Amino acid sequence: MVNRSFTRAAIVTGHPSIWSDVVPRATVVADTDVLDLAPSSFDLVIHAMSLHWAEDPVGQIVQCQRALKPDGLFLACLFGGQTLNELRTVLAEAEIACRGGLSPRIVPMAEIRDLGGLIQRAGLNLPVADSISQTVTYGDVVRLMHDLRNMGEGNALASRARTGLSKELLARTHGLYAEHFTADDGRLKATFEIIFLSGWSPHPDQQKPMRPGSASHSLASVLDDLKSTGE
Repeated sequence: MVNRSFTRAAIVTGHPSIWSDVVPRATVVADTDVLDLAPSSFDLVIHAMSLHWAEDPVGQIVQCQRALKPDGLFLACLFGGQTLNELRTVLAEAEIACRGGLSPRIVPMAEIRDLGGLIQRAGLNLPVADSISQTVTYGDVVRLMHDLRNMGEGNALASRARTGLSKELLARTHGLYAEHFTADDGRLKATFEIIFLSGWSPHPDQQKPMRPGSASHSLASVLDDLKSTGE
């Protein structure tokens, strides 16, 4: 969708074996706190499916911005706040019923309205934030949890409960899930919201937003024109 040829790309990811095949000859670096990216060296930096794990997401984007040449493109994809909302809901209800309290089971993830502001805070221009929602179905809640573990998306919170899910808690969780979040075929639905962020490293020739108050037509007049033409 971007009409630009990129000659030097870097990918920040916790899954290097996947992304090294997607963008051949790209520099692939681990998603550590300090990114192994040389300043002003790339015209494209992709932060791939790991920003939601970062302790300092703004710091991660700032490091990517510094690694870009002028007018270079930053892209990020990460899980957003609606991810696993079904599992979060039933786990909380089940744990209250079985144990009389809550422990953090699913990492909190940011909403798109908050993530969009990070791009500008990191010094990138022309920020864009968008999202898609994917629904995946599972035969039971155990298969969902196994899938999350295989994805590297297990619970890594320092404050998490150190005891596993008891048979009672697991059974209550599955029962609530089946009661409230089933597809037409009876399988359990799990939502994965994927948020996409983009921004450009500053360059004097980039397009700039118009000065506030400089518009020559009001939105109301444009809408009236569309109504009169039937569009």
